[in-house]
Amino acid sequence: MQVEIRRLGPADEEAVLAVAALFDDPPEPEATRRFLAEPTHHLFLAYDPAGRPVGFVSGVETTHPDKGTEMFLYELGVDEPARRQGVGRALVEALAAFSEGRGCYGMWALTDDDNLAAQKTYQRAGARGRSSHLMLDWSFGDEPS
Repeated sequence: MQVEIRRLGPADEEAVLAVAALFDDPPEPEATRRFLAEPTHHLFLAYDPAGRPVGFVSGVETTHPDKGTEMFLYELGVDEPARRQGVGRALVEALAAFSEGRGCYGMWALTDDDNLAAQKTYQRAGARGRSSHLMLDWSFGDEPS
């Protein structure tokens, strides 16, 4: 499927709130404002030829003194009817190209080892599986999905 991909910015809060169905949970207005206002946080929406939103990808630049800046692919979401049509791949490729253009030395993502659809999407967009990691996390109050 051919899609138009748009990078959103601070003035696009309503566009994010309007595509709530693409997210795991409805976007929170304050969190959306904060995310879009951060110059190192990035959100891209994909629109089908009829102008309907069919997917998104978000990324966060992380910088470390001895490594430089890399892009963390935070989340990828594609509307069910648009899956397996190249939308996810196009979004990941757009974030990767954008990241390279911003001087990031690389990009990475985490996914569950049983999420074969995500793994295939990332690999088709140029990622390689390098190792298996264990993710450890801390919970502070109510956790989002």
